[in-house]
Amino acid sequence: MQYSRKFFSLLFAGMLAMASASCSAESGAPAAAGMVDSKLTEKNINAELKKAYDKYKGLKEGANADYIPALDKVDSNIFGIVLVTVDGKVYSVGDITSEVSIQSISKVFTMALVTEEKGTALLPENVGVDATGQVFNSIHAIEQYQGHEMNPLVNAGAITTTSLVEGKSYNEIWNKILNYYGEFAGRELTVLEDIYKSEAATNQRNQAIAHLMYAYGHIEGDPLQATDIYTRQCSVGVNAKDLAVMASTLANAGTNPVTGKDLVKPADIPEILAVMATAGLYDDAGKWLYKTGLPAKSGVGGGIIAISPGKFGIAAISPPLDAAGNSVRAQKAIADISAALGGNPYEVQPYGK
Repeated sequence: MQYSRKFFSLLFAGMLAMASASCSAESGAPAAAGMVDSKLTEKNINAELKKAYDKYKGLKEGANADYIPALDKVDSNIFGIVLVTVDGKVYSVGDITSEVSIQSISKVFTMALVTEEKGTALLPENVGVDATGQVFNSIHAIEQYQGHEMNPLVNAGAITTTSLVEGKSYNEIWNKILNYYGEFAGRELTVLEDIYKSEAATNQRNQAIAHLMYAYGHIEGDPLQATDIYTRQCSVGVNAKDLAVMASTLANAGTNPVTGKDLVKPADIPEILAVMATAGLYDDAGKWLYKTGLPAKSGVGGGIIAISPGKFGIAAISPPLDAAGNSVRAQKAIADISAALGGNPYEVQPYGK
């Protein structure tokens, strides 16, 4: 079943309304524009970041992804957390300079780019916006509905989404994607070449996925070019601050709160966050949403971004992953911090109490 734009708009509107409820005056009047949530003070944020960092920095659960050889070699001790509020204030703890590959988190921002270029109707009609209930690189999920009833955050949908970026050549398409990511991060980003080479040498399954999507008419151009650009986008290097600024841009209705750059139309944000909410953390997306209420996206490089709409974007990096492919420390840290700071948009108090 496909969901309508109206459904996503209503969902997001409800999330924003609940998020702003704690900012309302006692008289019941709407919160003034720009009013900061009472929990989001500098003291509180710094205290909660430090508390989560200290609690989980010694955690030894999980292991680096090894199906891409270069990922297995990444320092598993990297651990950093950054939170960026919608007024552009940056708070951090731990290692915020070491870069890891962005991996599947990139899917969110390519989805945003295609949405901006071609509107919100294209992706639901092409690959769908439904959670598949199957692994992120499933062949069966493609065959089941001939490439429909999926979403842009599983590999088949993501490679197809990359193929939809406008451009007359490989370089034009790639440079557009890389520059767009950089505008979200607020700085120029580059590819980690060792990761790219390792992924390109082992991406035969993604090549097969692309050919299937081409056979079913979802990819119109060269499926191997789409696969290679997708592989390259997953290999972009980011640190925890980059990811948090990128997340805060989505939390701030598409405007980078640090640079002031408008990157996504506010009206398009509901659809993007809705897909993140339902399919962002691989097979555990439902568990994550149940626990935190936050639209989020993880990557096997060890990063996770999460968005509290209208409040903040938060990111953490720690390469060891759980069985579902999500960073163990990043999940725990973000969940604790968001809970302490009132980040869950579904968590409200009864009126008048």
